[in-house]
Formats: sequence, structure tokens, C-alpha cells
Amino acid sequence: MVDSGQSDRPETVKTWYSSPWLFFILVFSWSFLFWIPAGRLSQEDHSVLVTSLHYIGGLGPLLAALGLVYLGQDRKRQRDYWQRVIDFRRIRGKWYAVVFLTAPALMGISALIDVASGGEGIRLEAAAQLLDKPLMIIPSVIFSLFFGPVPEELGWRGYVLDRLQARWNALSSSLILGVIWAVWHLPLFFIAGSFQYNLGFGTLSFWIFMVNIVSQALIITWIYNNTDRSTLSAILFHFTVNFTGELFELTKAAEICQFTLSVVMALLVVVIWGPEKLRREGKRTERNKRSYI
Repeated sequence: MVDSGQSDRPETVKTWYSSPWLFFILVFSWSFLFWIPAGRLSQEDHSVLVTSLHYIGGLGPLLAALGLVYLGQDRKRQRDYWQRVIDFRRIRGKWYAVVFLTAPALMGISALIDVASGGEGIRLEAAAQLLDKPLMIIPSVIFSLFFGPVPEELGWRGYVLDRLQARWNALSSSLILGVIWAVWHLPLFFIAGSFQYNLGFGTLSFWIFMVNIVSQALIITWIYNNTDRSTLSAILFHFTVNFTGELFELTKAAEICQFTLSVVMALLVVVIWGPEKLRREGKRTERNKRSYI
């Protein structure tokens, strides 16, 4: 039996702390409090302090989510929050393939297209260095997992995405979150030594990065909604994107190709799965008929 569209919307609790905008205010306030000084200090090469400020600022989504979950929700909703992080059974086999293979596939196809056009395609220096020192693989994985995916996704998807989807459809929620997620990264373009700083503010790579975040937000919503609201799926996808990018460096032409493919994939997801839920009705389980927000 198919529920009505209204009953399939997340269950909302009308309180002052349930608004997604409060979450965004808390996240930006915390992150910018540390990232703006980090940007200033990075110009004077305070490396240890800058790195610390950089990481502490990145905890904004996690801390805002935990604060609102534990100050404003009952134990049932608190258990749901953490269960979605640790329950790997929510992600079925084919969705694990989507999570782990999407980023490498887009990168590989982009490199092949560039090579076919006479370009270099991909540079393997970083991957070769890591293979030369295999003991560094585990620390690299841990760093890539906890310097971004875990603290971010426990907030973006683990907490606020449900609140956005309670008010708007999946497409609109993804676009709102994607734009805010992109803007949240802006101070990082002024912290010397950061990945974003090396891209350069206002450059072509800057715009590719910003728009790509929006398309990734849509793809993650699609994965999240099809894996029984699994925060773990969002963490693993985010990690795969970051780690793949750290291991392999694309040429500029291949980078543009990868960006184009990512946007095309996001558009296809909307067309095929539908903008309302980015999920086919027949594929949902009993548990994802309701979310506790």
C-alpha cells in the first residue's frame, strides 16, 4: 500500500529549536569564529595553531547537531540519530556500490576522456607516494574520514536534511543545503595551506568546487533517501569523494569533465527518481516512512 505524500513527510515537532535555520546559524557562528582568525594567522605561518583552528571550526555541523539533539529531543529521537550512523544494514548491496564506486568511476571516465583527447588525464604522484609508504595508508584514511566527512555529515545529513525535507521536497531541500554547504566553505579559501586556498578564490577551480558541492548535495540526498535515512551512507560517500581526490590529481581538462559528469548525474537522478523524494515509492521500507526530527 502506498501512503499519501503527506503521511510520508517526516514527522515534525513545532518548537523553536526544530527550525533548520537555527542549526545553520549555530554552524556558521561556530565555524567562522575559528576560521576567520585562522585565515589571518595563516599568512604569518602559525602552522600548528592554524591547523587546530581549521579543524575546530570544521566541528561546527557536529556540535550544532549534538546540541540540538540532546537539548531538544527525547531519547527515542536521540537513539534514532545514532542508529542511523552505525546501522550498516540500512545500506543494501547495490547502494554500497553507489557509495564507493561513484566518485572513482566519474574520475576514471573523466581521465579517459581527457586521454582520448590527447591530454594526460590523471597524475598518480600522490597515490605512488602512499604505496611507497603503506604504513601511512591507515593514518591517511583516518585523517580523510575525520577531517570532514564525519563531523560534517553528522550535521548536514544526520540532523538538518530531515528538517528541510519536512518543509520542502527533496530537490529543493538538496539545493538549499547545497548552497549553504558551499557558502560555509568560503573562509577556507583564505586559510593558507588548505585545499580550498590552493584552488584560489574566484578562479575557475573555485566555481567548479562551489557548484560541485551543490550537485554532490543532491546526490547524497538521493543516496540518503534510498538507504533508510542512513547517515553512514552520507559519511562513506563524502569520504570516498575526498579520499579519491587526494589520491589522484586530474588535469584541468579532466577536472572540468568530471564536474560536468557530476552535474549530469545529479540531473539524471532528479529526472529518473523524481524531485519530490528522489526515491521510488516501491523501494522504501517501513522505517523510512517516518523520521524523528
